[in-house]
Amino acid sequence: MKIIKSILVALFFVCFSVKAQNNLGKSDDVARIAIAPVVGSIPDMPLAAERILLNKMGQIASKNGMASAGNRFIMYPHVSIMSQDITATAPPMHAYNLDITLYIADNVTQTIFSSTTIPLKGVGKNPTKAYVGALKMLNYKRPEVKTFIQDGKDKIVEYYNSQCDFILKDAESLAGRKEFDEAIYTVMSIPDVCKDCYIKGKDVAVTIFKLKMENECMQNIADARAAKAKDDYDLAASYLAGILPDVSCYSDAQSLLKEIEDHRCAVALGKAKGAWSSGNSRDAGRWLGEVASDSKCYKEAMALGNEIKAKLKADEDREWDFKVKVQSDNVELEKQAIKAVRDVGVAFGENQQPTNINWINMD
Repeated sequence: MKIIKSILVALFFVCFSVKAQNNLGKSDDVARIAIAPVVGSIPDMPLAAERILLNKMGQIASKNGMASAGNRFIMYPHVSIMSQDITATAPPMHAYNLDITLYIADNVTQTIFSSTTIPLKGVGKNPTKAYVGALKMLNYKRPEVKTFIQDGKDKIVEYYNSQCDFILKDAESLAGRKEFDEAIYTVMSIPDVCKDCYIKGKDVAVTIFKLKMENECMQNIADARAAKAKDDYDLAASYLAGILPDVSCYSDAQSLLKEIEDHRCAVALGKAKGAWSSGNSRDAGRWLGEVASDSKCYKEAMALGNEIKAKLKADEDREWDFKVKVQSDNVELEKQAIKAVRDVGVAFGENQQPTNINWINMD
């Protein structure tokens, strides 16, 4: 079985861990659609009110299992001041009547999926407190908010079901331009509630990830060699973390990794010898523990460890021990690679800030 394919397949099921369906309207389906709350430029809105509004929108998204840090599907507000008055009370208070319209939209295709307008009232000692007081009345439990969320979710699912072939083609085009991270993000964003598209996306992601690894392979080895030349062996090893057995330069990566491990072995053994020559058995044991069991100085490390153990007194012997690494760093590198695959799509989404979000027609 191809390792890259098995890893990707496993990752998709780990990430979603639920049975895919095409049914709409189920509460558990909502958790598979991700919406990012964003606030654009709203005239006359105090900064404190902007923070409250973003927090309230975040609550609406998270309480419905739809929170996201990406920038494709967004929840976007528009606030209209319907009236602003001074009350005839003692002391006088400021009173605001606001209409807040929430949109769920696709910021890429600039398509609005759902919207709702909610009237809010707030009273405070000054305009800012009155404005903030009104926004605090925005509650995720309101029936119109729940309907708004459900409609948005249904339309997004419908979008993926009807546009799946175009979405996959877009991802392949991105990969053709070597924009691999965005391509992977595109297909990994397909919710598993859209069963057919989700399964097709899985296959496309496998292909794109392998293309990404092939494209980056020799560059990663070059970067690893450069880091090794500067004696930054940890950085050098990190460049090799994503190179898996299915990639063409895997053998070159393993040869370089062996050189790095042998260097680490020599350094650790040298420090262990230095510590022992100073009579510091604890530090010697700690450094011996850095020697991997498949490194070239493993036998020498074992011999030194046994020598130290034999010369220690019985009471010290009970408290001193050393264990070389029983697994090579290759195992850790594979774990890092699996994590790297998962992180590709996530990192791309989180690093993208919503831009051009004022396109929604507010009229």
